[in-house]
Amino acid sequence: MIPCKPTGSKLKIIFLSFFVFSVFQVFAQGDVAAGKAIFNSKCASCHQVLKDGTGPALAGVESRHNWSDHNELLKWVNNPAAYMANDSYTQGLKTKFGSMMTGFADVTLTDIGNVVAYINDAATPKTPTGGSGGGEPQKTTNNALIFGIISLILGIIALILMQVNSNLKKMSDDAEGIVRPEPVPFYRNKIYIALLAIIFFIVGGYLVAKGAIGLGRQKDYQPEQPIFYSHKVHAGINQISCLYCHGGAWDSKHAAIPSVNVCMNCHKAINEYTKGPKLYRENGDEVDGTAEIAKLYKAAGFDPNNPNAWDPSKAQPIEWTKIHNLPDHVYFNHSQHIRAGKVQCQSCHGEITAMDEVKQVADLSMGWCINCHRQTKVDFNYTDSTGNKFYSIYERFHNDIKAGKMDSVTVEHIGGLECQKCHY
Repeated sequence: MIPCKPTGSKLKIIFLSFFVFSVFQVFAQGDVAAGKAIFNSKCASCHQVLKDGTGPALAGVESRHNWSDHNELLKWVNNPAAYMANDSYTQGLKTKFGSMMTGFADVTLTDIGNVVAYINDAATPKTPTGGSGGGEPQKTTNNALIFGIISLILGIIALILMQVNSNLKKMSDDAEGIVRPEPVPFYRNKIYIALLAIIFFIVGGYLVAKGAIGLGRQKDYQPEQPIFYSHKVHAGINQISCLYCHGGAWDSKHAAIPSVNVCMNCHKAINEYTKGPKLYRENGDEVDGTAEIAKLYKAAGFDPNNPNAWDPSKAQPIEWTKIHNLPDHVYFNHSQHIRAGKVQCQSCHGEITAMDEVKQVADLSMGWCINCHRQTKVDFNYTDSTGNKFYSIYERFHNDIKAGKMDSVTVEHIGGLECQKCHY
C-alpha cells in the first residue's frame, strides 16, 4: 500500500495540533517571569535555588516529599504550622534549619505553578557561549565588548579615511596648480574642537547623571557599631521576634531602636556568651561575646555582682550608627507596611536572621519601592476577621473581582504609585 501525501488541510491540522500542544506545554509549565517576581518578593530572603540558605535550596522541590502535587505544596506555603503538625518531613526541615517558614496565605495555586516554573528554569544549566562557560549573562557582556571594539575600529577607520581624503584633495589641487592655504593645526580646527566638546558633554553628562541618581544611596553600607550585636544569634538562633526590640514597627512610622533597658530584660540574667557559635566581624576578626555584654553593662550602669542595686533610670543610651536612611522628603510608615500590608521584615532588610553585622541590602530607591508596589498584592478580603476592613471603601474592585474582570488587587491599584502617597 502506497502512503498518500498529506493534503493541505491535513498539514494545517498537524500544524495546529503541534501549535496547541506547544502552547499547552508553555502554560502548563507556568509563567517564569511571574514566578521570578513572586520568588524575589516572598522567597529570596530565606531561599536560594541551588544552595541552602536560611532555608533549603529549592531546586528539585517537586521531587521532594509529595510536592509534585502543587495542591500539597500550596497547603504548606499557606499555613506551615498546620501542615507541619502532622507531617514528619517538614518537622525534619525545622529541626535542620532551626526555624519554621513564614506562611503566605495570599499565595494561590497559580502562583505556586509560576514559582516552580521559575525554580526549574533557574536550576537548568544554561548553554555556555563562546567557550567561556558563562551562559546568558556572559553572552550579554561579550556582545557589549564586541560592540565597543567594533565602534572603536570604525572610529579609527573614519579618521584614517578623513586624512586620506585630505591628502588626495591636496594632491589634486597641486596637480591643477591651485594654491591652498596651510592646513589648520588640529588643536585650532573648529570642527575637531566642536566634536570633542560634544563628546565631552555627552560622556560628562552621562557620568554626572549616573552619579546624581545614586547620590545618597548606600547599598551594602555596613558600619561598625559601638557594641557587636548579632541579629543571627538573637533573631535567628534564639528566634527573638523582631517586634520585641522594634515594637514601633507595629504601631508607628518608625521601627525605633530599643533602649538599653530593653536589652537588660534578658541580659540581667545572661552575663556571658559561651554556648553560641563563634562570632566574627566582617574582616574576619573574632569577637569576644562576653566582652560585648560588658559594654552593655557599662552603658546600663549595671554591676552583675550586685544586680539588685541597679537603677535603670541611670542607664545611658548607646550611640548606634543608623544604617537605613531615606531622604527627608520621603514618607515611609513601618506600621502601614508591617501591620496593614503584612510585609515581612526580610522583604526590605534582607535575611536579617543570618547577619552578624547588619548591612543595607537594598538601595531603597524610588524605582525599587515602585516595583514592589506593582507586584505586591493587598489583603483585600474584608468579610471576616483575617482581612483589612479599610479596603471596603474600594467597592469597585470588589465588583470587578466578583465579575471576573480581575483576580487580585495590588498596591498600585489602591494608589501606591501616587506621588503624594510617599512624598511630602
